[in-house]
Amino acid sequence: MGLKTRRDFMRDGIAATAGMMLPTLASAQGVSKGPSKAAGSRPNIVLILADDMGFSDLNCYGSDIQTPSLNNLAQKGLQFTQFYNNPRCCPSRACLMTGLYPHQAGFGLMASDYGKYPYPSYRGDLSDRCVTIAEALRLGGYHTAMCGKWHLTPPTMEFKHNWPLQRGYESYFGTIAGASNYYDPQTLTRDNTPIRAKGNFYYTDALTENAMKYIDEYSGKKEPFFLYLAYTAGHWPLQALKEDIAKYEDRYHIGWDAVRARRHSRQIEMGIVEEKWGISPRDPRVPPWELARYQEWEARRMAVYAAQIDRMDQGIGKIVAKLQQLGIDQNTLIMFLSDNGGNYEELGRPDSNDRLPLFAGPHETPDGRLVRMGNDPSIMPGPEDTYQSYGIPWGNASNTPFRLYKHFAHEGGISSPFIAHWPGVIQAGKSLTHQIGHETDVMATCLDVAGVKYPEQYQGREMIPLVGKSLVPIFQGRERKGHKAIFWEHEGNSAVRMGKWKLVSKYPNYWELHDMEADRTEMHDLADQYPQRVKEMAAMYETWAKYVGVRSWPLPGMRLAPPGVPEYLKR
Repeated sequence: MGLKTRRDFMRDGIAATAGMMLPTLASAQGVSKGPSKAAGSRPNIVLILADDMGFSDLNCYGSDIQTPSLNNLAQKGLQFTQFYNNPRCCPSRACLMTGLYPHQAGFGLMASDYGKYPYPSYRGDLSDRCVTIAEALRLGGYHTAMCGKWHLTPPTMEFKHNWPLQRGYESYFGTIAGASNYYDPQTLTRDNTPIRAKGNFYYTDALTENAMKYIDEYSGKKEPFFLYLAYTAGHWPLQALKEDIAKYEDRYHIGWDAVRARRHSRQIEMGIVEEKWGISPRDPRVPPWELARYQEWEARRMAVYAAQIDRMDQGIGKIVAKLQQLGIDQNTLIMFLSDNGGNYEELGRPDSNDRLPLFAGPHETPDGRLVRMGNDPSIMPGPEDTYQSYGIPWGNASNTPFRLYKHFAHEGGISSPFIAHWPGVIQAGKSLTHQIGHETDVMATCLDVAGVKYPEQYQGREMIPLVGKSLVPIFQGRERKGHKAIFWEHEGNSAVRMGKWKLVSKYPNYWELHDMEADRTEMHDLADQYPQRVKEMAAMYETWAKYVGVRSWPLPGMRLAPPGVPEYLKR
């Protein structure tokens, strides 16, 4: 029996309690009550987003990747050990930008309705019943600029109603669609004009450079500014600069098992995770490193991924240096997170039936060479004429010590590093917090520190009430009254976090129940021991799902590809 049958069982008693659940759901939401008095003068805000970066991929979260800039921000600021994002790019970005659950903003799936879904929650185009952080802050007199991946409207260059400049930003440089070639990205845009990369171009560097220009421009104005910098590092394709790859050429020949063990040991030592939780097993589709068929290629895959993260960190260092050079770093709030957990997607080759990326970018390099698409162990990734992913084994390592990946509601899919740096408010030397935060909280935090109220109406339309709650009390070293419950759903993968308890399901499996204080790696299912708790939390989930517009998975006509195991992973 599958998930639906399990949920049918869980619905026993739900009809009698549904009326009680709606008030509970409402109390789980946060409503901005205006600025925090302790926030001081209105700061500039820099929000930085990584792409498909796992929980353990920063050095300050246990990684072997060099990230000194983010380490420094964490050491002088605050890093969360229990901050949650969403399981996939588009839904996560919709949640981050609006302070709502993805379905409320129109992103139950990706940036498309596939031409057949008349459901507002699956439109794949940012709803007009929500405001972005930029739109809300503009109401309060902030200047706004964005660099990077937007991914909140269908990837057509014809309809611009939901492009960044139409959703609150004064300046924009980046890509409208999702992942793309780092050397020649498709849908590259400046403001409202599509452009093409020229010269010695690398996307991560271009985003950093343009962000620095915007900081220069807006720091000279009397009003504060909000900058949203959405890198595509470390999303596939695996493309990085030679000097960055060289740092990691020999680092991953010890294999994924040793890398996971080393990261886990460091996390325990640093207080990021607890030793009693243990580490999740290696993905059963992946052989032990000693039996891996293409060790040189596998080590290279992770080396290029590490180089991508390294380059992003170098860029963040330049951003911080620019703020210091202008003398505005002390009154600038910097927040950093990832959009979802590490990615397990294996990119197929053109001659196979496996998936290939949409909007991948040009199939030729600017000098006329064919881009060799897909994971092929005979081709070493990294140069601009390759297009590969690091896949299941290294996605597993990225998410150390957690289970599963992007797409899923287990901890590996929804746990993000989160770093906040704000001199004068966040005290240096108290760098770890175990309080729970969520992506919806970023909007509420921005409004709080800016002294801006969340608008009940915008451009004559009634707005959906804000879900998020400000993180400022945590920044100030106080205990925050957090969410009563937090919810997830993507592709049928569902979860509820309520205090120390988490109810979670990987579609189409039964619900699992985990005590996150004792078992955050989700290895001991307590559902059979606490059936009443499962029923109660399942009832809350069903009420929330109805409230935000979740539809039964799979949606009508949706073809689900079998997971499969790539040939190069077979023993």
